[in-house]
Amino acid sequence: MNNFKDIAYLKEGNPKQIKAFNTIIDLNLINRLKSYTPVLTGTVPIEIDIDDSDLDIICCCKDLKQFKDVIIDYFGMHENFSIQEKTIRDHVTIVARFDFNGFLIEIFGQDRPVDEQEAYRHMIIEYKVLLEKGEGFRNQIIELKKQGLKTEPAFAKLLGLNGNPYDELLKI
Repeated sequence: MNNFKDIAYLKEGNPKQIKAFNTIIDLNLINRLKSYTPVLTGTVPIEIDIDDSDLDIICCCKDLKQFKDVIIDYFGMHENFSIQEKTIRDHVTIVARFDFNGFLIEIFGQDRPVDEQEAYRHMIIEYKVLLEKGEGFRNQIIELKKQGLKTEPAFAKLLGLNGNPYDELLKI
C-alpha cells in the first residue's frame, strides 16, 4: 500500500499525479505546512480523478486562528483565494481555496490528527476497495463521477450501501 503521508509516490504516478506532485513542490506546501502534518487526500492519490478534480490537503492544527494566519500569509496571494471557518461533521474547520497551476487547491485544517479525519479515512477505505475490486470497478467509479456523482456516493452506489454514503463507507 502507498504511504499516502509522503507525496513521493506521486512523482512515479500517472501524468495528473506527476502534475500534482510538481504543483505541491512549486507551492512549497509540504515544508510551509510541515508543523500541521499536511496530507494530500481525495481522488488524485488513488487515481479516480476526473478533469476538474481538485487537490485536497488536510492538516492537523491545534490553534485555528494561527493556522488561518499561516494559510493567508503563504497562499493568500493566489488567484481566487478564499478562506472560511465552518463546521464539518461536528468539527470546526478552516477551509482555504485557491487556483494554482490548473488545479483548485483546497486546504483543510482541523484540531485532530490527519489519520482520524474523514477525508483520509475515506481515501484509505476507497483505495482498499479499488485494490480488491479491480480496474473495471475503478472505471465505473470514474464514469459515475463524470456523470456528476461525488466520490463517496459513487462508491456507495456500486457497493450497494444504503443510508448516508459518507457514514456507510466508514463502516467498511
